[in-house]
Amino acid sequence: MPLPQVCVCYLLRERGGRTEVLLGRKKHGLGEGYFVGLGGKLEPGESAVDAAVREVFEESGVRVVAADLEPRGLLTYHFPHREAWSQESSVFVCRTWIGEPAASDELDPEWFDLAAVPLDEMWDDASRWLPDVLAGGSVRRTFVFGADLATVVEERRPVA
Repeated sequence: MPLPQVCVCYLLRERGGRTEVLLGRKKHGLGEGYFVGLGGKLEPGESAVDAAVREVFEESGVRVVAADLEPRGLLTYHFPHREAWSQESSVFVCRTWIGEPAASDELDPEWFDLAAVPLDEMWDDASRWLPDVLAGGSVRRTFVFGADLATVVEERRPVA
């Protein structure tokens, strides 16, 4: 059975010669209390790009254009102890938008210098791929989470 499809988008801006990323502190649901990128589930018939455009607006009030989204990869998450959480996530970054981020029902947005991304307040997998993606790289990985639903117990990379 195919995994539910989700998307995540990281907004990047330049400030004082430094690059910053917009993260949001999750207010409820899956990942509550963690800092996360903007994103969520794809609606039926919706592409990952269209979902990212919609989710960025719903979660921050910021408008992005599909053509400005930079695809950076695909992450697969398996939660054997809670299968309903398993999913596949398309990853994007975006450097152009209209508006200023504002709090939503889902997230409290906050800008972080790339050198100070709060990886210890994010999902356990983030430290294994997010810094590379924010620096311009791409990712294709599978993560398996343990019984505590928080700790990565296995990481797989595609075989070339």
